[in-house]
Amino acid sequence: MNRTIRWVLGGTAAVIMLGAGLVWWITVGGEPAKPDSTSGTLVARGKAVYAQQCASCHGANLEGQPNWRERLPSGRLPAPPHDASGHTWHHPDRELFAMVKNGIPEIVPGYETDMPKYGGVLSDSDIWAVLSFIESTWPSDIRARQQRMNQRQ
Repeated sequence: MNRTIRWVLGGTAAVIMLGAGLVWWITVGGEPAKPDSTSGTLVARGKAVYAQQCASCHGANLEGQPNWRERLPSGRLPAPPHDASGHTWHHPDRELFAMVKNGIPEIVPGYETDMPKYGGVLSDSDIWAVLSFIESTWPSDIRARQQRMNQRQ
């Protein structure tokens, strides 16, 4: 076998091994960089984090606080639902992530809310996991509509 063919075969093998390693890192060893409502592991992790960090305001069943569209005496809105009846699915994933991590006023300047920033509380992976859990509860037509919003970003 001549030297050029060995070099090409060796290079091809290296690329295949690198690609396999990258696939392993993304699926097993890597951290999520977006929600995945089809990943049982990520959804289960998100459900646990949601129960610990979010359910006290947004409800154990994602139902939100009563009368969530009516302002409280403080002028702020109650915590909205994250199920299909709410408006969470009207936002693309990156915007939802930013709201959770950095706070809603970072997205909507001047907006007052009782929701804290979770950037120092939850890891990025935990935030993506929570969003995976929330999205996993939406009907397929709602998930499809929300995914179309993600594609426009």
